[in-house]
Parts: sequence; structure tokens; C-alpha cells
Amino acid sequence: MRIRRRVMTLAGCLLALAAVSGVPAARAQTEATDYKVLPVPQPTESPGKIEVIEFFSYGCPHCAEFFPLLSSWLGSLPKDVVLRRVPVGFNRPAWVNLQRAYFALQASGDLAKLDGALFHAIHQEQLPLFEEQALEEWVGKSGGHADKFASAYASFGVNSLTVQADKMTEDYQVTSIPTMVVNGKYVAQGNTFSELIASTDKLIAKARAERAPAAAPKNAAPRK
Repeated sequence: MRIRRRVMTLAGCLLALAAVSGVPAARAQTEATDYKVLPVPQPTESPGKIEVIEFFSYGCPHCAEFFPLLSSWLGSLPKDVVLRRVPVGFNRPAWVNLQRAYFALQASGDLAKLDGALFHAIHQEQLPLFEEQALEEWVGKSGGHADKFASAYASFGVNSLTVQADKMTEDYQVTSIPTMVVNGKYVAQGNTFSELIASTDKLIAKARAERAPAAAPKNAAPRK
């Protein structure tokens, strides 16, 4: 089923783009249709790997819909590809708190357990988990480490990670989410969930081809 392109600006709705894994289409990619190139390529943090970044927010309903599809896709990633997730705040206090929650869950060791559960609690259960105290209590009730979460949430480390995430959001020119970026350069495009992931898969193949050493000419003389 096709979905309409919906955009959540800093004040409101977000671009509804999510995806399921699939084999890249045979047709060639077209810049501006299947992807766009960032004006200034950004450094990656995964040497020797093709890095895919997902920009998202727990507060985004389309990111919540995207999450299980992304998780399925993640399970089939080749060994030379790594996914990095970056929570955005868009200067909205509630979303900034959810940024901090993501990093606090990482620090407490509860991210794998509560990642999808937090999406579900906010969007399916309609729980108002947008303040530190409410989040801490929810973590404890959900089987997480509430004390560790609270300590991490207020830490200098989480504050630094949040600032870095904000800078990345700006450097990558992210205005809608979820957004998928490959190797700090290519931003996947698509009007449906499957198109977005298919575009990402093809950009991974493109990045892999660009990394491959050029083949020596067949008639080249052997090196001595």
C-alpha cells in the first residue's frame, strides 16, 4: 500500500517514510528521485564499514511505525554495513527529553529491551512519557534499571551526546524523519516504506562499489 508523503516540521507533522527490506530494484538510481547528495559529506564513525544513519524520534508516530520494519531489515544487513541511530530533538523540549532517554537507555544497558517498548508505550498506550520523572518510573515498571537510567539521564555524558546529535541533525540537514543516510553522503528517498529501504539498499551497493579498488586493465604489464 502506498503512503502519502507527510512532513512533520519543527512545529508539527513528520515525513512518513519507513521501509521493509527487499532486493534492490534492477533500474538505476536517479539522484533527486531515489536519493540526494549532501552538499558537504560528513565523516563517519565506522572505519572499514559502510555506515547507515537513521535519524528518528520516539515522539514521531511514523518512526514508531518504521521501527519494527527497520529491526527486520537490520537483521539481514551484510557484515560490511553498520547501522547508527541518532535521535533528533528539533528544539522541542519533549523530544529533547526523549533524545536523552535514548542515550540513557544505551548507558544503562536497557536499550535493546526497552527500545521498541518505548515507542509502543507512547503511541499505542498513549502514555505521557515526555518528562524525566515519568520516563524513569516507566523504565522501572518495564523491567529496566531505573536508578541507572536516572543517573545516566542527568549525566554529562548524555548531555554531550545530545549536543552532538543536535549538531549532526544540523550538519546532515535533517528536516523530516525518519531519514536514512548512507556513508555520510547519500540521503535515501522514497514515497513508500519499501521504496525508502530499497533506496537505502541500493545506496549501500553504490557505496560498496565506490570503495572497491579499480580493476587493473587486462593488457596491463605485470609489476616487477
